[in-house]
Amino acid sequence: MADVVQPDPNSLQIPSDNLSAPSSPATARNDCSITPLTPSPSPRVEVRPRMACPFSVVVAIDFGTTSSGYAFSFTQDSEAIHMMKRWEGGDPGVANQKSPTCLLLTPELRFHSFGFAARDFYHDLDPEEARHWLYFDKFKMKIHSTSDLTMETELEAVNGRRVRAIEVFAHALHFFREHALKEVKDQSSSVLEGEEIRWVITVPAVWRQPAKQFMREAAYLAGLVSRDCPEQLLIALEPEAASIYCRKLRLHQVLDLSLQPITNGLDLDGSRPFDSSFRQAREQLRRSRHSRTFLVESGTGELWSELQTGDRYIVADCGGGTVDLTVHQIEQPQGTLKELYKASGGPYGAVGVDLAFEAMLCQIFGEDFIQSFKAKRPAAWVDLTIAFEARKRTAAPGRANALNISLPFSFIDYYKRHRGQSVEAALRRSNMNIVKWSSQGMLRLTQEAMNELFQPTIINIVKHIEELMAKPEVRGVRFLFLVGGFAESPMLQKAVQRALGRTCRIIIPHDVGLTILKGAVLFGLDPTVVRVRRCPLTYGVGVLNRFVEGRHPRDKLLIKEGREWCTDILDRFVSVDQSVALGEVVRRSYTPARMGQRKIIINIYCSATDDVTYISDPGVRKCGTITLDLPEPLPLPGAVGGAGGAGGAGPERREIRATMQFGDTEIKVTAVDVMSNRSVRASIDFLSN
Repeated sequence: MADVVQPDPNSLQIPSDNLSAPSSPATARNDCSITPLTPSPSPRVEVRPRMACPFSVVVAIDFGTTSSGYAFSFTQDSEAIHMMKRWEGGDPGVANQKSPTCLLLTPELRFHSFGFAARDFYHDLDPEEARHWLYFDKFKMKIHSTSDLTMETELEAVNGRRVRAIEVFAHALHFFREHALKEVKDQSSSVLEGEEIRWVITVPAVWRQPAKQFMREAAYLAGLVSRDCPEQLLIALEPEAASIYCRKLRLHQVLDLSLQPITNGLDLDGSRPFDSSFRQAREQLRRSRHSRTFLVESGTGELWSELQTGDRYIVADCGGGTVDLTVHQIEQPQGTLKELYKASGGPYGAVGVDLAFEAMLCQIFGEDFIQSFKAKRPAAWVDLTIAFEARKRTAAPGRANALNISLPFSFIDYYKRHRGQSVEAALRRSNMNIVKWSSQGMLRLTQEAMNELFQPTIINIVKHIEELMAKPEVRGVRFLFLVGGFAESPMLQKAVQRALGRTCRIIIPHDVGLTILKGAVLFGLDPTVVRVRRCPLTYGVGVLNRFVEGRHPRDKLLIKEGREWCTDILDRFVSVDQSVALGEVVRRSYTPARMGQRKIIINIYCSATDDVTYISDPGVRKCGTITLDLPEPLPLPGAVGGAGGAGGAGPERREIRATMQFGDTEIKVTAVDVMSNRSVRASIDFLSN
């Protein structure tokens, strides 16, 4: 059975000249030091015995773009999920079920606070002093948008100072660790040791492997788990976690938008906004949730009684930064899940509305002024974004009255000194009729203005869902689950209902902002619940093969020790969108390309398409490396020259067996020298390229 192996870049001492992706056949040739022995064309299942859960408690951290939180469950009472304590501070009219994802460091770069505490302390600082403090907000999006993510990638604080991203993430995770451990210990009757806790961290499904590894590295740095016990930490995919929880839903725990009449934002009698029943249910849930403990069904919920074998559904996780779509099929009677199409999505979260608001301010007051105000009055800028966030949540289609956004006094004052005229004059000069000025110091955003802010993001979300539903593998979807914080928005609900309400049933869980968090706990309790996943990329290794005249191009010819080799060949492990079951492994056997070789470097390559032959083809990139040090071979009794068989490699001919496991949320890799039975505990290092 393959060792379960996790990322540990410290254990891979790889020569620096082997770290860069090949830019030409010449450099690629140095990367291909192995030849295939017996390639097996497809993954095969390695049955792993079902182990009893070795952990006493599972703690899940939902690390979101705009808000974050944690929840936990004791394995002896796994039907009860305990939510974190209510946060101190917060905004009036907003349920503080989670904390805003913002972090404050002192001018000396030490951790000060996280969440509401960070925001409130930063707000109360003297403007001059605030310029020296490092405030980070919505910083998770940087990991998604950085194409060359490494351990050295930096984040920029509001005041312009830069810090290594891994340190910021580690500070945040350490904060959650301390809070969660205290709360778990308060509720536990026995003394818990660190190794008794399984941690789960959520990430968007559309994140590539480097970002997933980055979160694992941040968790190691934060002290959540030790590198020696990597199995203590699971990376959960957000829409997948939501899907796991949605299996447990009962009918009274959801709002079915398909049962709502599609009118102009009102019920048939025109009496109230169509989302009022959702709000009432949510309010009732809040009032009754004094214990912060949720009970979940032991099997699947009654919502699934209508599903027949083979029925499929989509989970659309509409969060702050990204929108993540996953397509699942529930397998009865066991209730396990099968992914039908590779995860898709993009940066279409609620932050898009915030960026549209900032662009609108730049249009009115000038981009140079807004940038200057953000740099010189960072705390006041944060105030302005908080004021907009609170009003954004109340925006609804068909709303008659304007939304008032309070401008901080320092904004009005700074504009007058910077431009020599009033804010009101700037509004008049901008000819933006959809934004008015109130004498009480407020911007009045008309319904037309709110539509302008929301529409680009909402159009992207609806378009993406429609494109997914048009794919042959996805046709015939019965349910669409809307989850994530942005799914609370009446603007998004109405747009999705109008576009897709006649195609499938649109279901929104009542406590929609906590759906992923609860599902992540369930995933930690049973990681085998998702039985089949789809591979997001094509993966393989670069190898040498015997050169065949007429079949291989001449520029791939490499002559080593008198033998002709074709270099740069991609030996494919799995293909993009290939269905891979949990526990399935892909195994290849290789031999060193020359006798006496004492080090094997196996380079892993990936591609977004399957139509590739060589590692130098367009779109193929090196994404990781495994190094295997080969000990001096022991002389085999009775071994004489020529015993090696094919190729006549003699007694030196050795078999290197590489095994890759793709069915989990992270890729696991190992390689073994069959002769010495020596294995390297290593995973693809995605952060060194």
